[in-house]
Amino acid sequence: MNAEQTQAYGSWPSPITAERLVEGAASPGEIRADGEEVWWAEARPTEGGRIQLVRLRPGGAPEDVLPEGFSARTRVHEYGGAAWTVRAGVLVFANWTDQRLYRLGPDDDAPVAITEEPRETAGLRYADLTLVPAGQWGAGEWLVAVRESHEPAAVEAHGEAINEIVALPLDGTQPARVLVTGPDFVSSPRPAADGSALAWTQWSHPDMPWDAAELMVAAIEAGPRTTGAQAVAGGGRESVVQPEWGPDGALWFASDRTGWWNLYRVGAGGQVEAVAPVEAEIGGPQWVFGERYYAFLDDGRIACTVNTGGFVHLGVLDPTRPEEPPTRVETGLTWLSDLAAVPGGVLVIGGGPDDEDAPRRVRLAPTGGTALQIERLRPARDFDFDARWFSPPRPIEFDSAAGRTAHALLYLPKNPHAQAPAGALPPLIVSIHGGPTAQAPAVLNLRIQYWTSRGFAVADVNYGGSTGYGREYRNLLYDSWGIVDVEDCTAVARHLADTGVVDGTKLAIRGGSAGGYTTLAALVGNDVFTAGASHFGVADIAALARHTHKFESRYLDRLVGPYPQAEAVYRARSPINHTDALSSPLAVFQGLEDEVVPPAQAEMIVAALKEKKLPYVYLAFEGEQHGFRRAENIIRALEAELWFYGKVFEFVPADPIEAPPGGGF
Repeated sequence: MNAEQTQAYGSWPSPITAERLVEGAASPGEIRADGEEVWWAEARPTEGGRIQLVRLRPGGAPEDVLPEGFSARTRVHEYGGAAWTVRAGVLVFANWTDQRLYRLGPDDDAPVAITEEPRETAGLRYADLTLVPAGQWGAGEWLVAVRESHEPAAVEAHGEAINEIVALPLDGTQPARVLVTGPDFVSSPRPAADGSALAWTQWSHPDMPWDAAELMVAAIEAGPRTTGAQAVAGGGRESVVQPEWGPDGALWFASDRTGWWNLYRVGAGGQVEAVAPVEAEIGGPQWVFGERYYAFLDDGRIACTVNTGGFVHLGVLDPTRPEEPPTRVETGLTWLSDLAAVPGGVLVIGGGPDDEDAPRRVRLAPTGGTALQIERLRPARDFDFDARWFSPPRPIEFDSAAGRTAHALLYLPKNPHAQAPAGALPPLIVSIHGGPTAQAPAVLNLRIQYWTSRGFAVADVNYGGSTGYGREYRNLLYDSWGIVDVEDCTAVARHLADTGVVDGTKLAIRGGSAGGYTTLAALVGNDVFTAGASHFGVADIAALARHTHKFESRYLDRLVGPYPQAEAVYRARSPINHTDALSSPLAVFQGLEDEVVPPAQAEMIVAALKEKKLPYVYLAFEGEQHGFRRAENIIRALEAELWFYGKVFEFVPADPIEAPPGGGF
């Protein structure tokens, strides 16, 4: 194939195949420093979605830590996060299959369970782990964690799972001791450096942590046990995230009290002081535990992630000059997360327009915003294609309903060896994040490049409700889920079609989870889109309100209205009740072990497609939960979606693809 070859959009041959997406893929998660060692987590599709922990010693190469049969992943809140911690070479982690905590030290031949076996498998779950040094709370080392109990007696007594903060001796010789109980949810337990106090965040139904979360502090006495708990910030309409004890003993946190998550500290007299105010986000919604937006550097400064304009960059600030905003550090990276301090700089998970997310070490100049060195700690995947194939993200703004402005990242078709026929315009995929408060990351994502390299344009939409644009924008979705998101996704499709960027007769919409709901709502709400793909999406939001896990069990109170009081609103906004308006072909993908959006949701919409005799594809995967983690299922779903678009938009994919199950074509 040469650069002059002309082929229809969608049928461009591409080396970015579905197999290449998962081959050697290892999505990085939390990164931590342990002395001179660096540790991080990797999600590996080729190992069934297992979470492996990787250790990098000075001068060495990355090495796997967990033996076969173990995966560092927790089910607390179902979304998990912060499933492991390490200090002085001693690792403690929550294991996926049984959710027990295990210790693995330098002298251990295999992981040793330190929590009791629950009455039923995964009945006790742990997250947000922090080690307490020996001597602070008596003999031996302790571990502080969030524990979520699904034991039958606890659920029967409280009507739902119980979330508490507990302390456990690291040798596993004693049962857990409850430090905090009562609120519906607790998070981020952070002992002071000397072990004399504990800070944490808490919230209760119907709030989500990005609605209102209190910052609490209590003294710790022998036992250990907490006394004198009091709120020092948050609550009301204020969200607090990531409390940390600073090197000077002050308590720091991020709060959105001004409409933007910014940094604050509790002064000596208990007063709250703003530090480095900026109209950008230094913080985010806590869907998972353990996310870190700032870190204390060894030179007294603070490094932070600054989320603005659809991109996230690295900033540094001087706490002795609290009125000055963070100084931007030029790294070439457009997406950063999970900061951890190391001598001379920080560890981050980050990437750019032509480089995937990866663990990195950023060495900082002692003054100003200069990065002396950026070291990628995990080698990049060895592809037989280069950056010429990558379409960079272009932030766009566009007019939406009610005079508001909405946002998206636009990716145009790009293939160095193919071009479209003269006068042709590309099909558009409007991609919707799994939100509702999530954000489309501006980093190289081969799943997007899979589409652009074949001739699709992709609009990754940050609709009203998304993070990154302030609390007012994030709150647009309240009482309006299924309205504002649909309006914004429809508006971007119309905007790109009206301005001649894409073919207005070939507009597809796709999304997973909440994005799947928006996909279905858009398809029954208007005739703009000519195809859709719902990945584990919600068809009946009333069923979701009745049958979902604790963390989100009252989320819809804000997005839709209290249930069952607002049952009529739920019926009106549930796509399953409007299948008479469904006229576009649809592909549906579902995990059969999904506890967040049960398979019955997908089966209801597929039944309606069959009844209406609309073209459809339906793939249901054994062993998958909320989101696909296994390589073979990721490959199958992606290829089936391409096959589906080929049928709808009348092009022949260059890839040989087995026809998926479905009908109507």
